[in-house]
Amino acid sequence: MKLLSRLFSLLVISGMLLPFAAARSLAGEVRIAVASNFSVPAREIARAFETATGNKVTASFGSTGKIYAQIVQAAPFDIFLSADQERPQLLEQQGLAVSDSRFTYALGRLALYAGGTDVKGPGLLVADRSDRIAIANPELAPYGRAAVEALAKLFPDEDFGSRLVQGENISQTLQFVETGNARLGLVAYSQVISQAAAQYWLVPEGLHSPIAQDAVLLKSADANPVARAFMDFLRGSEAENIIRRYGYSAHVRGGS
Repeated sequence: MKLLSRLFSLLVISGMLLPFAAARSLAGEVRIAVASNFSVPAREIARAFETATGNKVTASFGSTGKIYAQIVQAAPFDIFLSADQERPQLLEQQGLAVSDSRFTYALGRLALYAGGTDVKGPGLLVADRSDRIAIANPELAPYGRAAVEALAKLFPDEDFGSRLVQGENISQTLQFVETGNARLGLVAYSQVISQAAAQYWLVPEGLHSPIAQDAVLLKSADANPVARAFMDFLRGSEAENIIRRYGYSAHVRGGS
């Protein structure tokens, strides 16, 4: 009798565990390509998504321009988290992205940073004209274009050309400052938000075009439910809280 009771209990427990085992076996994967400036919050959002769904996120990071070129050349990505709106729009026009999937997930900010030195304002850019200034490559990175625009508006008569050191992406731009290859850098606010406020100057948004960052679902992932679930998660409140915590000024819920 006891043996029958034990066998019955084991069958009940096994039956309870089967749905969980099945759910784990059905767990899928989404491959996201992310602009360098958003790498830290993207990792946190990916972990939150994995915890919430049991699915796996594989992330790759790089400059917006380089990722776009890789996607055009059939790189195996499901979602593109760009640092601009232009490349996701181009992917839509080229038939490489799912129509109507694009939306703005963050608005970036630019900051003047001096690697731990106090920054009281933009005057530091012209205080010593021997200082090198790191910016992201404006041909590849929206933050680089924003930096060029801000410099032109702040000091329209100043020629910064010979002083600029261009990083391939915004991560390399910050690295130039931190390694001493440039004394100053116009970097993403999200990269320095954890520093003391005196150590950076937040560039007013009116000095450059908005750095609106769009996400888009790629055509190759149209039938991937995990990719669609990640896009929904990125629009949700948990992801929005993470995005704001890393210094982005807004999370826009509609298409753009």
